[in-house]
Amino acid sequence: MSVVSEPLTDSLESIRVPHTLLEDALGYATSIVVTSLGLHLIQSVGSVTGGTAGLSLLVSYWTGLSFEVLFVLVNLPFFGLALSKKGIGFTLRSLGCVIAVSLMTRVHADLLQLDGLDTVYGVVAGNLLVGLGLLVIFRHGASLGGFNVLALLLQERLNLRAGYVQMGLDISVILLALFVVSPVTVLLSAVGAVVLNIILAFNHRPGRYLA
Repeated sequence: MSVVSEPLTDSLESIRVPHTLLEDALGYATSIVVTSLGLHLIQSVGSVTGGTAGLSLLVSYWTGLSFEVLFVLVNLPFFGLALSKKGIGFTLRSLGCVIAVSLMTRVHADLLQLDGLDTVYGVVAGNLLVGLGLLVIFRHGASLGGFNVLALLLQERLNLRAGYVQMGLDISVILLALFVVSPVTVLLSAVGAVVLNIILAFNHRPGRYLA
C-alpha cells in the first residue's frame, strides 16, 4: 500500500497550486462572517453546538458572561498545542480568526435582532453556516482553535477524517448541555452538531482538494 500511496502523494504535491495572499484573505473574511452569523443564529435561539464554541455558549448561559470573551479564553490553551504541532504561522492565523469571529458575533448581535426566530431553523441553519465557515478556513491553512486543531492534527497524523473526530468530541459537549439547558434543546443541539460535522466529514478529506 505504501508503495502506491507515496508516489501518488508526491504526484499530488507536485501539481498543488497554493492560494495567493489575496485568496487567503478573502477566504478568512468569508469564514469569519459566515461562522459568526451561524453562531449568532444558534445563540439567538438559546441552543448550543459542539466544540469550544459550544463550551463557550454553555458557560455564557450558566454565568451570564459574554460569549465573545469566553470564546477567545476557552481557545487559548489549544493554541499551545497548535504552536508546538503546527507552527507559528498556523497558530497566529487561527488566533486572529478566533478573535475576529468573536468580534463579528458581537456585531451580528448589535445589527441583526432575531427575536422570535424559529428554534429548529436557528439550530439547523446556524450549524450549517458554522460548518461551511470551518470548511473554508480549513482550506486556507487555519482553524478556529479548540477541537478544530485536534481534529486537523489527527487527520494529518492518523488519516482520520476531521469531521468524524470533531463529531465525537462534540457529542461530549452536547451531553454537558444537559446540565444547563432543557433536554429538548439538547436534542436539537445534537441534530445541529450532526449537520455541522457531516459537512466536514463529507467535504474535508485528505487528498481531495489540491489548493
